[in-house]
Amino acid sequence: MPDDNSDPREANEDQAKPASPETPGPTDANQKPEGDLESLLAENADMRDRLLRTMADMENLRRRTEREKEDTARYAISNFARDVLTLGDNLRRVIEHVPADAASGDPALKNFLEGVELTERELLNMMEKHGVAKLEPLGQRFDPNQQQAMYEVPSTDVPDGTVVEVMQAGYTIGDRVLRPALVAVSKGGPKPAAQTAEGDDGFAPDPAANDDLPDGGD
Repeated sequence: MPDDNSDPREANEDQAKPASPETPGPTDANQKPEGDLESLLAENADMRDRLLRTMADMENLRRRTEREKEDTARYAISNFARDVLTLGDNLRRVIEHVPADAASGDPALKNFLEGVELTERELLNMMEKHGVAKLEPLGQRFDPNQQQAMYEVPSTDVPDGTVVEVMQAGYTIGDRVLRPALVAVSKGGPKPAAQTAEGDDGFAPDPAANDDLPDGGD
């Protein structure tokens, strides 16, 4: 019978010991930190992109608000100014309908006419302080953006498309047309030199400027 001096308790203790887990290799240990780093970098890039977009949107909103505020302050009186123009038109009609010889022969009528002219000048100065300016298209190239052609006048003395008469004055407020000028435009004259060379006779090069002229007296 073999001699077995081993202690049975030691054998039981060996059986009771759990198997030690395997130590992960260097590759397994580094996979998770690298994955977390890539995820954090991607999240950071996404948040940075969102932040830049939000900042750009806020800047655009600020600029739009400032522009709307300036436009409101500049054009708030447009309707009022348009109504005041009627008063200026009536003053101009009074001045134009008084014959010069009648005013010179009647001191009272002359003083009255001078008072009307002074009132008109003060009205124009007041409107100019608020950004309303009078257009002076007489002798200039017809501009459909600022003028409305009422009829055409056959003439060979001035270049074709020249404003030869102003029936009603036009006005601008800021960079907008408050009221277009009602004008008569020449027809049948030489072609404006500005179509071939700018500045020869003061016209801006715009070969399509006469496209909106009416046919005949319509």
